[in-house]
Amino acid sequence: KDEGFFQKFFRSNLPSKVFNILVLIALSRVGTYIPIDGVDRAAFNESIQSGGLLSYVDTLSGGSISKVGVFSLGIVPAINASILLQILSTIFPSLKKMVKEEGSAGRDKYKQYEKFLALGFAVASGIGQAFYLRPYVADFDVYWVAHTVFLLTVGATFVSFIAEEIDTYKLGNGTSLLIFTNIASSIPLSIGQTLQASQSQDGGNELGLLVFLVSFLLTVVGVVYVQEGERKIPINYARFSTKNQRAAAGGSQAGQPHLPFKVNAAGVLPIIFSSSFLSLPAAVARFTHSDAALAVAKVTGPGGPAYLPLSVALIIYFNYFYTFLQLEPKDLAEQLKRQGASIPQVRPGVRTAEHISQTLERMSVLGSVFLGGLALTPGLIEAVTQLQTFRGFAGTSLLILVGVATDTARRLRAEFQLAEYDVDRLYEDLDMRKL
Repeated sequence: KDEGFFQKFFRSNLPSKVFNILVLIALSRVGTYIPIDGVDRAAFNESIQSGGLLSYVDTLSGGSISKVGVFSLGIVPAINASILLQILSTIFPSLKKMVKEEGSAGRDKYKQYEKFLALGFAVASGIGQAFYLRPYVADFDVYWVAHTVFLLTVGATFVSFIAEEIDTYKLGNGTSLLIFTNIASSIPLSIGQTLQASQSQDGGNELGLLVFLVSFLLTVVGVVYVQEGERKIPINYARFSTKNQRAAAGGSQAGQPHLPFKVNAAGVLPIIFSSSFLSLPAAVARFTHSDAALAVAKVTGPGGPAYLPLSVALIIYFNYFYTFLQLEPKDLAEQLKRQGASIPQVRPGVRTAEHISQTLERMSVLGSVFLGGLALTPGLIEAVTQLQTFRGFAGTSLLILVGVATDTARRLRAEFQLAEYDVDRLYEDLDMRKL
């Protein structure tokens, strides 16, 4: 008798994995509600609601920054460390060689570098946040700064540890799942604010609310469509050079090996980099009280005349840069050549690298158009509906939510299929046969 879905699910080890991950995620949220003493939280929370970089980081940390919690830094130092090491790998070939050619020992060493760098980012961010809180602290002194930096650093380290533990269950990327949880935790509040804002307007704003909801759903559908979109470049292997040989080996035209290039290979990073860059003048003006920096911030900040064109231009640049940072045509062409693989009607080596580069350039244009539209969508919806709860980084948040959800669902399906075959028992039987 065939087992049903639930019987198969509970017979596998998936329930215990899911439960352990949920416990770890719950632990990551506890520190959000453990406050740092001596801070006027109400005044600070009001100051960061206007948007900007700090508002976005607050979203990634699940509101712990506005709550001034011990986990205020969240997973952000680890993300910064990972991004910086990826950039450094393009500058220093030894780092790239460490990961690609030195096996597990090289990857472990690379992870150690990433952890130390994340710790440095946590300390630096803790110091920056402590001084940023200065106007809202009554007894600001050296002891308070040291105590706050220590708590924030420990909190960030613990969150990074939780992300690594989630990784071990192989049901999703730990960092991505924590960010997903943090963003999702703010959805009920955003919905409530939207409904309240709609009802508070004269005569109500039911039409604006309807347009808002339809726009939200269309944006989600668009994000899913683009995230799943890819350009497949077919490749041939020397041992299966003919159609008949591929068919004899169990292959087909539909199942032919290929190189998948995502339409949006860079993800949300171009929007993050662009927003961070445009937020720098405001941050400099806040810390230095410079009139020149304040004037630049008014021009380049949200609502300024240069904000939209600069934002789109920076998104295009960072998308192009990060696409080629992730996929280097020369390295990919060399890997194909070593494996005896080639692209049909394209010579191996330099020609293959040029073909891949041209494909990536076209894909980066499409990705830039998508990301630029996603960045501009909240402002357009706000102008049409007069509802301001979809502002700021809502497009980025949707991209993260959809990307993490689809990736986790894909891994769950794969894990469920493996559970049907009882792979662990199979390996045990194979080990017994060797004795």
